[in-house]
Amino acid sequence: MSTTESSPVVLPTHRTCPFDPPQEYALLREHEPVARLAFPDGKTGWLLTRHEDVRALLADERFSSDRARASSPVGRPLRPEEMEARPGMFLSKDPPEHTRYRRMVTRYFTVRRMRALAPRIEEIVTDRLDAMERSGPPVDLVRTFTLPIPSLVICELLGVPYADRDRFQRWTSTMLRLDVSAGEMLAARDALYAYMGDLVSAKREHPDDALLSSLIAANAAEGAQAPLTDEELTGIGLLLLVAGHETTANMLALGTYALLSHPAQSRMLREHPELAERAVEELLRYLSIAQFGAVRVALEDVEIAGRRIRAGETVVAALAAANRDPEQFPGPDELDLTREPSHHVAFGHGVHQCLGQQLARVEMQIALPALLRRFPTLRLAVPPERIPMRDDMFIYGVHELPLTWEE
Repeated sequence: MSTTESSPVVLPTHRTCPFDPPQEYALLREHEPVARLAFPDGKTGWLLTRHEDVRALLADERFSSDRARASSPVGRPLRPEEMEARPGMFLSKDPPEHTRYRRMVTRYFTVRRMRALAPRIEEIVTDRLDAMERSGPPVDLVRTFTLPIPSLVICELLGVPYADRDRFQRWTSTMLRLDVSAGEMLAARDALYAYMGDLVSAKREHPDDALLSSLIAANAAEGAQAPLTDEELTGIGLLLLVAGHETTANMLALGTYALLSHPAQSRMLREHPELAERAVEELLRYLSIAQFGAVRVALEDVEIAGRRIRAGETVVAALAAANRDPEQFPGPDELDLTREPSHHVAFGHGVHQCLGQQLARVEMQIALPALLRRFPTLRLAVPPERIPMRDDMFIYGVHELPLTWEE
């Protein structure tokens, strides 16, 4: 692999271990932490692999999160309509527009509010464990446990009918695949957007006490500053629904797979559930499921680690590489559930740091120890090489996780 500026690298994607990022990241981080990167659309930009540089980039307002300005680092070149962010989709917006949207929803995702959901999450987890026990082994943990839990939690939080889960999960999966055509991606996005738009209209006519109705009511209140349009409310609802189930489901599944592949760590968490908070932070660092990183575009010329980034160039922050940086994490390639938390970037950093991170933490802190305690003999039902990994998705994980246990 050449890392000279005259020969840009292609974003590494091949993994030799299901839990480790591509090996090329370590070489780049050591020898050229700010490397020239070739994009599928023929343009070149930059790839950051060092923790210090990644955090600095994500906190730097001289870089934009607007997808319409950026090149996609993987897959086929995207059409402009694929890159366009709909109103309310604040993940791809910059301040002050991003600030306006995020301010509307931040109050609903505080640490206190998310911890208040713990009793209900425990009920949901127990219900899924009971169902697994009744069905008996083997089971696909994704279908029976890791996807239903965050899906039901976010549906109840937003006021989305859980009965519609097959539809929104299917549309979400299509949107996140690398190998779909532009037509397929746009059709899935439009269907999901239309679904959420209908739901916003229904909540306006028949409100409940869930988050979508609360947003609509707060937005309609007399004196509300810069009220949102229905299109913006739809975009916010869509973003919360997709992010609220897809990422946590994959962290739960891949986290379980990693724990079962490290028996001493699995036993430690099963016997010491008080380690749950620290264990979850370590799994987030170790696995880093946003496998292609965070994309930004320079708004002006900026220097990072001695390299000149030109205005308009796309920069990819390799979160998985940053979370394995030995300068920040001693023994970074070891899974150590007792590790002192030390600023991983699995949820990003800066103003775009994941809004729902506290909810994801609570779900994982409850679900993983409960699963290991209920089924202490839990193990893979197939050889590791038969586990279908999500190499074909923007969010990493497993498509299925066949497990068994001693009854």
